[in-house]
Amino acid sequence: MELVIASKDVSSWSLRPWLLLKQAGIPFKETLIPLYQPRTRERILAYSASGKLPLLIHNELSIWDSLAIAEYIAESFPDKQLWPEDPRDRAYARSLSAEMHSGFTALRTHLSMNVLESFPRPELNNETETDIRRIETIWKDSLKGSGGPYLFGKRFTIADAMYAPVVTRFRSYSIELTGEAKDYADRIFALPHLQEWIASAKRDRAELMKSV
Repeated sequence: MELVIASKDVSSWSLRPWLLLKQAGIPFKETLIPLYQPRTRERILAYSASGKLPLLIHNELSIWDSLAIAEYIAESFPDKQLWPEDPRDRAYARSLSAEMHSGFTALRTHLSMNVLESFPRPELNNETETDIRRIETIWKDSLKGSGGPYLFGKRFTIADAMYAPVVTRFRSYSIELTGEAKDYADRIFALPHLQEWIASAKRDRAELMKSV
């Protein structure tokens, strides 16, 4: 199993399946293609006909799009229970993941991911503030229903992976959370594998700077 990803400092979509595989303990080969380099487009197209990353390669099958990759991993490794076991919880988790996948346009536009930067809280428009409050409500409601520590109980699921990049965004832009939402964000940020991703992003950036 090979996961082809983009730059770790800014690629939220690459983080999602990478973290899911790591948390599930599923071995994989990582192939990194840095963004914004002279041969970036050429290198991506050598793997991905869509020109998009991440891309998962498994048994001569190529799967692109983070949520499609996550679904494939869940189906390939049912013992990992990457969706909640209860059908009602599973439907809810899929809904939350799909909402993250296709929504929150203002948040993506004004609070783009960069795990290596830290800024004072910016002035935000109403749409971005609404996105933030919606995510905070999702986290609080899910944790209240499941008992935590993850959105759907004791197991890290696809829903947690989908929202993990948002945790880094909130930290980068000094977005204050309250109560269980804050505690959840702190827990996700402290995950050893997420810290591994951030440390690797630092090394990758340093290597790129040497080559300039």
